[in-house]
Amino acid sequence: MDRELALELVRVTEAAAMTSARWMGLGNKEEADRAAVDAMRRMFDTVQISGTVVIGEGEIDEAPMLYIGEKVGGGGPEVDVAVDPIEGTNLVAKGLPNSIAVIGIAPKGCLLHAPDMYMEKIAVGPAAAGKINLDSTPEENLKAVAKAANKDLRDLVVVILDRPRHEKIIHQVRETGARVKLITDGDVAAAVSAAVAGSGVDMLLGIGGAPEGVLAAVALKCIGGEIQGRLRPETKAQEERIISMGIAHPRQLLTMDDLVRGEDCFFAATGITDGDLVRGVRFHGHVARTHSIVMRYKSGTIRYVDATHNLKRKPHVF
Repeated sequence: MDRELALELVRVTEAAAMTSARWMGLGNKEEADRAAVDAMRRMFDTVQISGTVVIGEGEIDEAPMLYIGEKVGGGGPEVDVAVDPIEGTNLVAKGLPNSIAVIGIAPKGCLLHAPDMYMEKIAVGPAAAGKINLDSTPEENLKAVAKAANKDLRDLVVVILDRPRHEKIIHQVRETGARVKLITDGDVAAAVSAAVAGSGVDMLLGIGGAPEGVLAAVALKCIGGEIQGRLRPETKAQEERIISMGIAHPRQLLTMDDLVRGEDCFFAATGITDGDLVRGVRFHGHVARTHSIVMRYKSGTIRYVDATHNLKRKPHVF
């Protein structure tokens, strides 16, 4: 894959972010999502890839666009594509922080085709990579992160989705002296923030969506961080689907190499609302300003893209 692909992907996430940001705070998550999907799909036609969506808006009978199995791109290398036009539709609808438009790609066959089910997750940055284990207790993992980062436990910040299922984990983390940052939605941005210096986040813990785990894994592989996961099937049909994907046991521990294989992958995200990872879209008359992050594993490059867009010259964005 060509290195220029990184900036092509940013154009896709920028378009999705700008269109959906017009719906920020209006209480209509469906219209915000539709706007982002439409914009992202149009911009994909300009990207020089032959992509297959493996993580998308849903199955073909559930999602009119960017469904699993859909072909995207204007032609080029064959790649797996993971997309979330709006990670955090509720966040956009309510005007809350940390919503992003996000893409991850890797060579064909290299992304786990994660079904839409729950996944246990732990994510950390480069310093703690190789030192954590999903089967360890929160205290054991936090001590390992503190040692790796040369921090006191009380200096660590752990992001956890604010759900009843996480009451025990939240209590265990607080008992160590580490601080907890609860979020209502959107754990891709949280997982990536755990690996980005200066974000104020040291770890992600808890149960979230499996597709989001794969998206986060692309970014964490590029950065040199680590994420581990375990699928949480709730029905026999879900267990059978996991096995059909080539996973030997439905509840086996999934490592970075299980989630993202190969020696190259790209990740791009553009902020819709302000967050720990990137700032949200700002509108000034006919000008929009976006903030994005784009990464490539092969080169180890991480770019922050601060861009202004003349909307009179880009009417297709809206």
